[in-house]
Amino acid sequence: MKPGEVRALTEDQLRERLDDLHSEWRDLRFQEAVGQLTATARTRQIRKDIARIHTIRTERAMETGSGLTAVRTRR
Repeated sequence: MKPGEVRALTEDQLRERLDDLHSEWRDLRFQEAVGQLTATARTRQIRKDIARIHTIRTERAMETGSGLTAVRTRR
């Protein structure tokens, strides 16, 4: 996803996309562990997309003044 595409999404859509990416990343890590992973570049792309979404959510939180506590919903 490009940064412009991420910025166009609503907060609910970002949260949903983040959950999907985390699930896909978990599945790829499992495939890697059992030796079935063929798309190794996809793991890196997912990590970048997750970081990009976190960055956009942090920017939005800083703009509204709500702080970082509202951004980190997962961990």
